[in-house]
Amino acid sequence: MDRNIHHPHDVGYKHIFSHKETFLELLRSFVNKEWVKLIKEENLTLVNKSYILGDFEEEESDIVYKINVGGKEIICYVLLEFQSKVDFQMPMRLLFYMTEIWREILKNTTKREKRRKGFRLPSIIPIVLYNGKNNWTACRSFKEILNGYELFDDNILDFSYILFDINRYEEKELYNLSNLVSSIFLLDQEIDQKELIRRLTKMKYILKKISPEQFEVFKQWLKKIIKPRLDKDMEKDVDEVLDKSNQKEVDKMVHNLERTLDNIKKEGMKEGIEKGIRTGEKNKAIEIALKMLKEELDINMIVNITGLNEKEVLSLKKKINKQRH
Repeated sequence: MDRNIHHPHDVGYKHIFSHKETFLELLRSFVNKEWVKLIKEENLTLVNKSYILGDFEEEESDIVYKINVGGKEIICYVLLEFQSKVDFQMPMRLLFYMTEIWREILKNTTKREKRRKGFRLPSIIPIVLYNGKNNWTACRSFKEILNGYELFDDNILDFSYILFDINRYEEKELYNLSNLVSSIFLLDQEIDQKELIRRLTKMKYILKKISPEQFEVFKQWLKKIIKPRLDKDMEKDVDEVLDKSNQKEVDKMVHNLERTLDNIKKEGMKEGIEKGIRTGEKNKAIEIALKMLKEELDINMIVNITGLNEKEVLSLKKKINKQRH
């Protein structure tokens, strides 16, 4: 099921975690489970397919990995949940996607193999990556969305998913991890431009020590995070700074990025002030025109004195006539 990716975060994170070294870094940094220690990078296989259903394809994206652990295949299914609100039906949606994976596996397995006593479906580890500013309050296990689940012990379907709640990680914790994934989480938290630069400056030592391939991945991700905050005509300035940057000159990159964003901010403020002046001048001209119209002065004279066009003056005259009647 191929589809376009609609959310800028989706594009950035799909790119980052399609890099096997970085995906494994995500698991090792934030998942304290024994099975994580058994995973080797060479045993990771990225599945180039999405299992998002049509109902949700404009809201989210996913990443799927097959992992060989001790000769057994498991699947990590990562759902990128970058919506402004928490989805309380998350366990149900994950079940749908997991079922789609198993259905495809069964469809591509021979009847003879499926009938074999030792045939097993791969275990699927569901993971949700969430960057909303609100606390994640959806149920973490499937059974909790079922009425009366307490009555049936292990006779009903259940699973729980791993949650990466980006805005809930402490800044100190992320700096201590000192890797690409923690750096990304630091910059993707709910922060303003000034704080983004402060954190970038503080994490320069991290950016200098990650692998060259990871550094290139990071630059592309940073573009996706910064550019949506800017006007279209300003995006090329950020592109230019990051495209010309290399890992040996991280200090220079951060300095140039800070200077570029400051210039963009100043230009925006200047434009806002100029717009305010223009608005004030226009309002003053309208005020004068209204007074002249009430004195029933010539339309052409009003146009010449106020700088308003004839259509605007006639519109004001019509407004005055309505008020009189």
